Amino acid sequence: MTPETRIGAGRWPYHLALLGAAALIVLLIFWSDVTHVVEIWWTSTTYGHCLFIGPVVGWLVWQRRAELARLTPAAWWPGLVLVLCGGLVWLLGDSATVALGRQWGLVVMLEGLVVTLLGPMVARGLIFPLGYAFFLVPFGEELERPLQKVTVAIVMPLLDLSGIPASVDGVLIHAGRYWFEVAEACSGSKFVIAMIAFGTLVAHLCFRSPWRRAVFMIVSVIVPILANGVRAWGTIFAADRISLSVATGFDHIVFGWVFFAIVMAAVLVIGWRWFDRAPDDPAFDPVRLQGVPRRRIDPLVAALIAVAITAVFPSWSRMSAAREAVVPARLALPDVPGWRVVAQKSDWQPYYPGARAVAQRSYADDAGHQVDLAVAVFAQQREGAKLGAFGTGILHEGDRWIRVADMDRVADGAVTRITATGPYGGVEERDVATWYRIGDRLTADMRRVKIETMKARLLGRPEPALAIHVASEGDDPQAIAAFVRALGPLDRFADRLVGTR
Repeated sequence: MTPETRIGAGRWPYHLALLGAAALIVLLIFWSDVTHVVEIWWTSTTYGHCLFIGPVVGWLVWQRRAELARLTPAAWWPGLVLVLCGGLVWLLGDSATVALGRQWGLVVMLEGLVVTLLGPMVARGLIFPLGYAFFLVPFGEELERPLQKVTVAIVMPLLDLSGIPASVDGVLIHAGRYWFEVAEACSGSKFVIAMIAFGTLVAHLCFRSPWRRAVFMIVSVIVPILANGVRAWGTIFAADRISLSVATGFDHIVFGWVFFAIVMAAVLVIGWRWFDRAPDDPAFDPVRLQGVPRRRIDPLVAALIAVAITAVFPSWSRMSAAREAVVPARLALPDVPGWRVVAQKSDWQPYYPGARAVAQRSYADDAGHQVDLAVAVFAQQREGAKLGAFGTGILHEGDRWIRVADMDRVADGAVTRITATGPYGGVEERDVATWYRIGDRLTADMRRVKIETMKARLLGRPEPALAIHVASEGDDPQAIAAFVRALGPLDRFADRLVGTR
């Protein structure tokens, strides 16, 4: 053992103990985020693969133990900048009520602790495990709708080739005797996301060439998308040729267990021929990472400062969240010129748990058009009570209504066509236009909603948040446009409703 190795070995227990203690305190400070993300791993089929990321990261670090032992850990104060950046990301995510931002920020803060308490040389040796830890964050939900369209685009030609007459309306496919919905769960996003994580690991362990790694990652994305399209076609084919019950059982087994295993095996077989890295190759060269960095700091002081930095952000968030806008407990929807109040024809209504007030009213005009006006108002947005939360809005989990397609905008409102099977077997359909009002901003873009919410929370400015929906009976966007014209400017309508004008 060289003198440098003995020095490094002597410092490791102390630095690791400080790192473990600091990380534990940070996890306790952000315990609500920790429990929330673990619940997602455990309950969501889309993010079940995240349960394996932690053990994989631990195994990757263990693989590097011999090389790491030859390095000298040293507390490095520039690492505190990374802790600070992670805290800012967390605060931005919390202010915008975006759980993804909070989770990204928490991971960055923990990795900032590693850089701060072990130093840049050790962090460079751990660069891949640290990067791979970002797969702990459940991301990729935005892939679902594009992949739904891709799945439909794959299924329709295959149905034509197999001789099954079919038509499509958005994500609804009428094939043979049945209707099939290419739902979010059928989009294949869960396998694409999991395959990206799996492909990243294989690309790192089995390839040296950056070009081969890039090609392998492309294959890891394309293969599950194509395979999912074939799986969806197989389900419809089985329903048409055998029975719907057999197809349902086939889809559950293939989609739940066999499918992903086959896709992983197929990707590995495709890439096997071009593997150019031996399994026992060292992860990094410790000789190139020898030495003690400049800008050092006492390890205990560094740990204390890092923990103090992380504690600042939830404290600021709690102070901002203590302020609520003044909004009415009940909403009085107005009479609208040229439209009379009538009984609602269907059971559709938006779902906003945690809203301060929700109101809905049906209107009809002399031309026979009928619409529903629905409004939800929040005095303050937070987790469990916000605009744009999963499973809320015009549709919610367990609802008989399903999304068919996104339509052209009407009066600058985002329009979604939804449908449901009626009580006597008929099909009900409606278009729903949506607007949001945050402070003095009217928008149909949920990204703008998040930005305005973040600005209000960061500045400690309590502002009401509203969701406004106008839904037509049937596919009737002209009715929506006519009603909105009669209602008047929506920003003024929203302000009058909550008493700000």
